[in-house]
Amino acid sequence: MSTPAAAADPHDVLGYLLKHANQRLAALTDAALAPLGIDGKDFGALRVLAGGEPTSQLQVAQRLGVDRTTMVALLDALERKGIVARRPDPADRRRNIVELTEQGHETFARARVEHAGAEGRFLAAIDPDAAAQLRRTLRALVERAEPGTPPGPGPAPRG
Repeated sequence: MSTPAAAADPHDVLGYLLKHANQRLAALTDAALAPLGIDGKDFGALRVLAGGEPTSQLQVAQRLGVDRTTMVALLDALERKGIVARRPDPADRRRNIVELTEQGHETFARARVEHAGAEGRFLAAIDPDAAAQLRRTLRALVERAEPGTPPGPGPAPRG
């Protein structure tokens, strides 16, 4: 029989651990990216756009697992900063194509370095093999979600 103190320890609950690990990683990432004028959400969009192929706002939103309204607001902010540019799709003028500007490519290059440093600081408490296993395990959980669960992001570009 468990003691009341043991039953009340949130450190035994997976959801608690994932939530607080995510909050810590997000705080480290946001702090590292702040000097570049972006945050972790912006970096996610830049990673998708850095693939090189022109893509629509909707495709970026779907890749990141966010709704269109959120994506429009995020891209509006990045466009005001000169990091992305939108233009009508010549094949379908109802769609907007989003691309990184020259400044966007420069920001992304610097952000990759800062983001990797933040991840490194986050994972410093565990050895590299454990960090690699954590990444593989989390990827498996995200990619193999039960049908009917809310969609998560598809496989994100690594790098």
